[in-house]
Amino acid sequence: AKMDVGGTKIVGAHVGSQFRTSAIVSAILSLLGVICYLAFRFEFKYGLAAVIAVIHDAICACGLYVIFGGRINPSVIAALMTIVGYSLNDTIVIFDRIREMKELSPDMKFADLVNAAVNATLSRTLLTTLTTVLVVATIMLFSGGDIQNFATVMFMGLFIGTYSTIFIASAFI
Repeated sequence: AKMDVGGTKIVGAHVGSQFRTSAIVSAILSLLGVICYLAFRFEFKYGLAAVIAVIHDAICACGLYVIFGGRINPSVIAALMTIVGYSLNDTIVIFDRIREMKELSPDMKFADLVNAAVNATLSRTLLTTLTTVLVVATIMLFSGGDIQNFATVMFMGLFIGTYSTIFIASAFI
């Protein structure tokens, strides 16, 4: 039987270097955009807190993936950027609640305000994460190749992102 090669996945050093540079520049520009957007929508400290939390998410998820033997490739970078977006969305929900509660209770201590906002959004955050984890775990278990790499990084990142939304972003502001 004759075998026919449908395609190959070899990336040269020059292309790999360009990919790495493009990924780093894209990540930096997007994080600066997030800071500007949140500074405009809320205050500068909110933007800085959100960016610190999502950098934490990306570094931890990537680090865990590499520690367990994974290799960084475009699907892993896509998963990391998806984690950043997912975590950022959760963080903005909490920041919105802080702003709403601040207007309703202007004499409440800020630490109590943040705590109340986190508690008010906690069930929504946990249920959304649980639902997403079920889907990502299914993909992780029943797929292969790049899709499995993407799902594995997402699986770790969902837990890390939920943790950082609750304990890092809100605590930092």
